[in-house]
Amino acid sequence: MLEELLRSWDGEEVVVRFDRPTGTWIFVCIHSTSRGPAGGGTRMKVYAEPADALADAMRLAEAMRLKMAAVDMPFGGGKAVLAVPELPDGGARRDLLLRYADLVASLRGTFHTGPDVNTSVADMDVIGERCPYVFCRSDERGGSGDPGPQTARGVFHGIRASVRHVFGTDSLEGRVVLVQGLGSVGAPLAKELAAAGARVLASDVLPERTERFGEVVSAEAVVGAECDVYAPCALGGTLNAESIPRLRCRIVAGSANNQLAEPEDAERLRQAGILYAPDFVINAGGALHSLGQEHLGWTEEQIEARYAAIGATLTEIFTRADAEGTTTEAAAQQLARSRL
Repeated sequence: MLEELLRSWDGEEVVVRFDRPTGTWIFVCIHSTSRGPAGGGTRMKVYAEPADALADAMRLAEAMRLKMAAVDMPFGGGKAVLAVPELPDGGARRDLLLRYADLVASLRGTFHTGPDVNTSVADMDVIGERCPYVFCRSDERGGSGDPGPQTARGVFHGIRASVRHVFGTDSLEGRVVLVQGLGSVGAPLAKELAAAGARVLASDVLPERTERFGEVVSAEAVVGAECDVYAPCALGGTLNAESIPRLRCRIVAGSANNQLAEPEDAERLRQAGILYAPDFVINAGGALHSLGQEHLGWTEEQIEARYAAIGATLTEIFTRADAEGTTTEAAAQQLARSRL
């Protein structure tokens, strides 16, 4: 299965390493460096099979390529996945990260990485001990810190642009937004939405995360809950042939990667009359902040302007999709590919 995936992929390079002390498969997928070094997070996760981890890394690397192009960043797309038998902690985690850091350093700047699912700013500090090609280290280590709130800021602008396109105004006063996943992105997004006057419905598989919010939707009831905007901010794949017909929203706009289970889901959303904000565009705020601050020397004012530009880019995508009678996903990919 690994061989089939490698033969079929259209990216530039895949680095495979088996970490014998922990039984971890490490995959670094570099999809493109045509615009600059590949940038992408490091995901640590338990997978059923190594091939599932490789397929995930490949999909995410291509999404990063499109994201960087869509928001006009001078970077290519890459992603790393550490497929662990179980999530490590303590010394075992540190040692694994240091060995992984040596691997990334050996690529000599072709791949720059940051946090992703199950990795943190503290983990980036550890990787940074051995490897200079890491972003989102702590402030104390000269990094830009947790990208979650910055990703949320971009999603907020994207939701406003989506609401404007559907309802004619970007006011969120009284709009019902269901935020699924209240982690490093979903929680600050929910706060910002509430501050803007939205009625926030909160859902998470960890009930303690929802305690600060007044209206809670169980994880099982997310699909089918009535709302104006459904904002998936956890893992991807929530939009599929089974879930889309049950959605009771006008807009899908959230931070999760790979929200569409398969390409045909974009057309299913269009046929259902649901506006979809392509994930690789709306969730670019973290990359804009970390890479903009650490690599490009942008000021906070410049970065804030780029957050707002996410909304402008989505408006362009929505307008193009309407004019051409195509999906917003297709219009977003067309925009990104025109910049490659």
